[in-house]
Amino acid sequence: MTIQRMETGPRMSQIVIHGDTVYLAGVVANEPADKSVAQQTKNILDTIDGYLAKAGSDKTKILSAQIFLADISTFADMNSEWDKWVPKGHTPARATTEAKLAAPPYKVEIMVVAAK
Repeated sequence: MTIQRMETGPRMSQIVIHGDTVYLAGVVANEPADKSVAQQTKNILDTIDGYLAKAGSDKTKILSAQIFLADISTFADMNSEWDKWVPKGHTPARATTEAKLAAPPYKVEIMVVAAK
């Protein structure tokens, strides 16, 4: 089976496709400074939509999601956007945890695995 990499840099690839499975690296908000958790989450989900489309998939095919919050008390704020975005009947396996993210402006990071 072949492995296809997209949005590849010296440290990581944003999208990796192996067979019929699409792996996305953790996605953070573009220009996160002064953005709320809900705003960052919406931006991240829009980015995920774009990456999945580029890989020949979409959010109805997400198998699993890992969500990292800088502060777990913002769980409801993140879910306010997630719940509007995720298609009914196509919710993936999901885990959410509190984690120290790469830089202070980042409040949310989301990583998904999807079928093609």
